[in-house]
Amino acid sequence: MESVDLGQPTLVELFTAVVARFSDRVAVTADDQELTYRELDRQAAAVARRLRDSGAGTGSLVGLMVPSTSRLVVGLLGILKSGAAYVPVDPGYPEERVAWTFKDSNVTHLVTTPELAERSADLGVDVVVLDGSEAASEPAGTGAGDLAYVIYTSGSTGRPKGVQVEHRNVVRLFDVTRDRFGFDENDVWTLFHSVAFDFSVWEFWGALLFGGRLVVVPQETARSPRAFHELLRDQRVTVLSQTPSAFAGLAAADAQAEQPLTGLRVVVFGGERLEPAGLRGWFARHGDEHPRLVNMYGLTEATVHASYRPVTAADIAVSGTSPIGVPLPDLAFHVLDETGRAAADGAPGELYLSGAGLARGYLGRPELDRERFLELPGPDGTVRRCYRTGDRVVALPDGGYGYLGRTDDQMKIRGYRVEPGEIEAVLLAEAGVSAAVATAHGYGEGDVRVVAYVASDIPADVLAPRLGERATASLPPHMRPSAYVVLPELPLNLNGKVDKTRLPEPTAEAAFAPVAVGTDEAAELTGTERRIVQIWQSVLDLPEVGRDTDFFDLGGTSLSLLRMFARTNEEFGTDLDITVLIDGATVATLARHVDSALPAAAPRP
Repeated sequence: MESVDLGQPTLVELFTAVVARFSDRVAVTADDQELTYRELDRQAAAVARRLRDSGAGTGSLVGLMVPSTSRLVVGLLGILKSGAAYVPVDPGYPEERVAWTFKDSNVTHLVTTPELAERSADLGVDVVVLDGSEAASEPAGTGAGDLAYVIYTSGSTGRPKGVQVEHRNVVRLFDVTRDRFGFDENDVWTLFHSVAFDFSVWEFWGALLFGGRLVVVPQETARSPRAFHELLRDQRVTVLSQTPSAFAGLAAADAQAEQPLTGLRVVVFGGERLEPAGLRGWFARHGDEHPRLVNMYGLTEATVHASYRPVTAADIAVSGTSPIGVPLPDLAFHVLDETGRAAADGAPGELYLSGAGLARGYLGRPELDRERFLELPGPDGTVRRCYRTGDRVVALPDGGYGYLGRTDDQMKIRGYRVEPGEIEAVLLAEAGVSAAVATAHGYGEGDVRVVAYVASDIPADVLAPRLGERATASLPPHMRPSAYVVLPELPLNLNGKVDKTRLPEPTAEAAFAPVAVGTDEAAELTGTERRIVQIWQSVLDLPEVGRDTDFFDLGGTSLSLLRMFARTNEEFGTDLDITVLIDGATVATLARHVDSALPAAAPRP
């Protein structure tokens, strides 16, 4: 598609203006280095030069696979400066997923690091390695209607789908939110989320379009609420973006912290349903003004955020609906009933979105565009382009909206939209599996995991590890089932569809881990290891746990890891931080750290 709206600024043009104003201010803080705006601009321009010299440019799609360091910021900016759009993949994704994404998007080049370049050898793309080259050049000519990025989300047909977002979509997001938040050059933001998750777009440009500072959060720090709390305090972060489930862990760390987060002025929630009652402890310590808490409903197809709702202490009493507020000024909400007519006042319906934030559409999926991006008649007879969200909402008496849930089976797992059909397609590829259903199951304290139910005659202890291996090879971590329940057949309703209400609970007796767990280790366990095994069995709801099996391989999630660690510290009277497991989360490793800490602690008898 040709560039349009050339009179509007692009992200690169706005960034160039920021560099001119704040050239000597620090733009990026990361573990590997700090970069001023001038240094960041020069290094990104060097990447752009190398991309253009190798044939990439305006209209190209370039893969981006870089860990959470300053090089991630350089690489992303370099791609945009070349005129191309970036297609991000998380380095933690399996090889099969990375290769599929690049093939589907037809990327021609990949920007990556020397450490990951060898992994990219068989992807069939030209690799540009981030090596600190200084051969800079001027930005390529792009327009506001050119693509900025293509981010892949889960697909209901078993295929992920790439959402095409243009420069103007992102630029207008900050045009309409700047005054509400007061963003400026004094703000410090964190890049907490994976660049393959669109929440990162908000974090990245929220800092760099206003002359602020972007703090890149290392993965190991992101996994530890205590370490992350310390980073927020030490870096005096002012703007924090979090999914509600991630914030729950941070709030728990904050409750135990000796020093408060005095620099924080606003927390933005997004990615998943917010339950205000879960903020009771936070409001008791901080009130609801310093920092302000804001809930922003959104989705990738509408460029990250679509609504705005300050959350106050009074909202603790709200139940049944999650308040998402009012649409951003250049968007409109349309709540339609099952007949496609406007829902009556106070009646729930499906949300359709229209306005300047809507993405160009899905990459190479015209049939899906026709299904989700619709032309609907307005009350004045005009036709408006809308996105059918699949979310159920209701207009509230205060003038805002409340989120009720989904109209389909789509799940939200740690902020990611997950289509169960994509998981089920992977499981059905295993010989001996005649039917499969993936569901979201809550294990308490906001810990939601994927559970797979499969129909097969193969013994569960044999089949579950096979399916776990297949899922690990094909699916990103947030989509992999944490447990497998194997049944002779899945219960059906009168329409011949799986009756999810009749599926058994994934208890320890019914569910199996996605890896094989040996039973011959029990006699070798130390006393500390036995107590830790019992904790793991309780948190993971599994009958068996091996001393040398990784917690995540057993189906654990980041939230269940936090729960397990809190219980371990409580059980042994220790004060260990979760970062002790950075090199491996096994019973044996954790037991060694517990034993080392016990002389200085007050162990239970």
